Amino acid sequence: MKKKIILFDDDTTRRDSLSMLLNMCADMECVGTFPSAAQAVNEVTALLPDMVLMDIDMPGGDGITGTRAIKAEFPELPIIMQTVFDDNEHIFEAIKAGANGYLLKKTPPDKLLMQLREALEGGAPMTASIAIKVLQFFQEKPTTSYNLSEREKGILKLLVEGHSYKMIADKSGIAYFTVCNHIKKIYEKMHVNSATEAVRLALQKKLV
Repeated sequence: MKKKIILFDDDTTRRDSLSMLLNMCADMECVGTFPSAAQAVNEVTALLPDMVLMDIDMPGGDGITGTRAIKAEFPELPIIMQTVFDDNEHIFEAIKAGANGYLLKKTPPDKLLMQLREALEGGAPMTASIAIKVLQFFQEKPTTSYNLSEREKGILKLLVEGHSYKMIADKSGIAYFTVCNHIKKIYEKMHVNSATEAVRLALQKKLV
């Protein structure tokens, strides 16, 4: 069954092109497009998508406010921000609002689709330049370590960078099952229940 995606963007041409791109996929489809996030919760409630693609700067209802409203009602729903902005203010406001990923609009279509699939699998994709800004911003020593081992810190860092469990396994040279066990222990130590919560807390507490 195809994963249902809705997108919010005030650019008609971009909405149409993204919708067409998604509908060409065998595993994803666009079930709704909207020029504003003013009624985002109602539209999500009506369509029950598997993921939301959200623009930031829209008249009548911006993406960060819309993301915050959706997450209050649908905390597990993945929301990927798409924007031309790569400044720290927009990045961290989006993350604090609950965004699961942050991609620049100039991301090539094939890479965008790959990153959306990662998000659907529980990853938190970020354009490389965004990930670098996030990590640089939190370079100071952590206020608490949650007693994470060096291996767990390394895996958490890869999770923050937006890698899927499979990619973490490949980069760490360990089995997928072992990654799952490490992440389960990370969740227990950090008292969280999802990758989104772990990433958000890692950024807030400057763990990586």
